[in-house]
Amino acid sequence: MGGRPFRKMHGLGNDFVVVDARTEAFPLTAAQAAAIADRRRGVGCDQVIVLEPADDADLFMRIYNADGSEAEACGNATRCVASLLFAEREGTAAVIRTLGGRLPATRSADGAVTVDMGMPRFGWQEIPLAREVDTLRLDFTCGPLHDPTALSVGNPHVVFFVADVETVDLAVLGPRIEHDPLFPRRTNVQVVQPLPDGDLRQRIWERGAGLTQASGSGACAAIVGAVRRGLAPRRARLHQPGGTLTMEWRESDDHILMTGPVATSFCGVLAPALLAG
Repeated sequence: MGGRPFRKMHGLGNDFVVVDARTEAFPLTAAQAAAIADRRRGVGCDQVIVLEPADDADLFMRIYNADGSEAEACGNATRCVASLLFAEREGTAAVIRTLGGRLPATRSADGAVTVDMGMPRFGWQEIPLAREVDTLRLDFTCGPLHDPTALSVGNPHVVFFVADVETVDLAVLGPRIEHDPLFPRRTNVQVVQPLPDGDLRQRIWERGAGLTQASGSGACAAIVGAVRRGLAPRRARLHQPGGTLTMEWRESDDHILMTGPVATSFCGVLAPALLAG
């Protein structure tokens, strides 16, 4: 294996190595995915994205976290991949399948890409959690963080509401929460600050990737959690370290819509040595 072309893309700094395997398979081990994602010895990214054929969608998007584990969903990667599909053909709509389900995407006239991330799930077994609890107000504390809400948007999230996201030592608390026994499949960790104008400010600890500049599924968890707790309207701007997304938890069908920019950083070829072993 080796010599495979790739494209380095990002959504608000949430960055991806994208490999097109629709015509030639590209099986990866966890160790190989982690090697590609390594920022010192590999290409460097939050997730490695492999595009595969799908019978019931435009393509299947396989997502490897930076530690090599597989993720069920990634909203920013979905927007990036949708933009590639729109560049390949005419049209402004596409459907991308992930382990978390089918994700429809559309492109607006200004080039922004919107992904319909579907409906959130709140059942403790759906998230999943290790025991039956109230997921709206989780009886959970880690250092100064407490009273979060938990949900799934195709992958598990726990959301803490704080007065100032910059005061939270997420590099220390994030991994402790991610690996807590309450979360049998680990969890993404969000700290969210409601703002006076109805917007939200957010910092992210991604399961399997660590601190990231942005997270699409994290943004979905943030808006839904804030609405359920009466802290934000159903449509709001969400400010992450890498930039701003427009979020809507649509009242008519409870689907979450996420809109924002995408970009290509560069293209290259994976060296065979990077995938050895």
